[in-house]
Amino acid sequence: MKSLASVALAAATLALSAQAFAQPFANPQDAIKHRQSTLKEMQQNFGRVAGMAQGRVAFDAAEAAERSQKAADLIKLPWSGFGPGTEGGKAKPEIWKEQAKFKQLQDNAIAEMDKLAVTSKTGNLDAIKVSVGTTAASCKACHDAFRN
Repeated sequence: MKSLASVALAAATLALSAQAFAQPFANPQDAIKHRQSTLKEMQQNFGRVAGMAQGRVAFDAAEAAERSQKAADLIKLPWSGFGPGTEGGKAKPEIWKEQAKFKQLQDNAIAEMDKLAVTSKTGNLDAIKVSVGTTAASCKACHDAFRN
């Protein structure tokens, strides 16, 4: 019975968290700050794993797995900050004109980051190197098209 209550509480908490991200921001600057801060934190975690893959940072399998998972969780958060009327920051105006392309590139980056998180859990540095490359390419594709 207690475990059922715990599951219900966890589900309610998750639903409230999701709702908080789905709600509009008080003003465009709050949306811009949200997307910039979540993407920056995601990049810091991904960057550490990329550094390991490139040999610039000593490889630590546990840290790579942890940071990859954090990056995979974080990359799902900034997109609510790109709603109508939130133009600005480093975002190009094309985001709001080419929503389908933006969504496609966003989905691709999320999928690649999720793959990196799974790959990093194996501890196989060679596989992580490959996954870091495809993940970085997916981020770059979006930046090339939609970031100043």
